[in-house]
Amino acid sequence: MASSSCKVIIVYVLVLITIGGGQTNGVDDEVSFDENYYVLYGDKLVSLLDQGRQVQLSMDQSSGSGFVSKRSYGSGFFHLRMKLPPKDSSGVVTTFYLNSTATNSHEEVDFEFLGNSGPITLQTNVFANGKGNREQRIHLWFFVDNTPIRVFKNQTGIGVSYPSSPMEIKATIWEAGWATSGRKINWTRSPFQANYRGFNILGCQYQNSDPQECQSPNFWWNTGKYSELSPDLHRAYQNVRDKYMYYDYCSDKKRFPQQPLECASNF
Repeated sequence: MASSSCKVIIVYVLVLITIGGGQTNGVDDEVSFDENYYVLYGDKLVSLLDQGRQVQLSMDQSSGSGFVSKRSYGSGFFHLRMKLPPKDSSGVVTTFYLNSTATNSHEEVDFEFLGNSGPITLQTNVFANGKGNREQRIHLWFFVDNTPIRVFKNQTGIGVSYPSSPMEIKATIWEAGWATSGRKINWTRSPFQANYRGFNILGCQYQNSDPQECQSPNFWWNTGKYSELSPDLHRAYQNVRDKYMYYDYCSDKKRFPQQPLECASNF
């Protein structure tokens, strides 16, 4: 996530989940939950494990649960390790996302794992200036670290809104029948549980000052390497689109008879 002065939002699988084990670059598993986060809701369904270095979010018929960062950020390279509910989790959504703190314009960068009994499904979405409906869905695969899965370019010059507000980091587990085409949750398998760790945050804290401070080139995530895809990463991204993406709002002519402006160059 970055402000409107940045070129592009690039989402990597390493930001979200490590499948198959191993250490993810930039993720410090020794940082405790309490250092940077606090419980948002569902207190009785949140458990601290491994001396606070791991958090388990649970959902039962009474409630889901979630946590949020203690601070807001104007730019950064955000990440968490996640272990998704291991059972048939149809109708359960497990998330990690950025959410604006501004009250006048809703903005988000969403990563939502849609529970089911088949392949792991990840939905991404981008809200800017109150407008969302930019869903893309892919089936995840093994050994995917450092692979870009979503690009959203800054195209304010042609009238496309781009996230520009300070954002909090949130993670939640909750019920959503829409996520699996209306399949009902099998409550006999509850509680559904998701585990998170790696609570260090690589970000510029927003201090109610000039937001441009968080776009300084002194932050490594604002350098050219992270503002656009290299040729190799672009090929990897195109491979994801060709082999694993099964829904893209840009191709949904029923919802959007006229293709949204940003679609022509966001790949």
